[in-house]
Amino acid sequence: MASNAAVPFWRAAGMTYITYSNICATMVRNCLKEPYRTEALSREKVHYSVSKWVDGNPEKPSIRSDTSQE
Repeated sequence: MASNAAVPFWRAAGMTYITYSNICATMVRNCLKEPYRTEALSREKVHYSVSKWVDGNPEKPSIRSDTSQE
């Protein structure tokens, strides 16, 4: 059964909600005045660890950083 409900514009544009949300967050951060902008941009960084598994046991994890790049 088809629905006649409106399709969200981000879905109609062919993107996921996460992509749409990231674009909006970046735009808001870029519109802030100093010192709030610098503070918000510093929180944008992501840190995570990666562990390889060998024979069912994890090896030493490596810490990585990733930042959003425009």
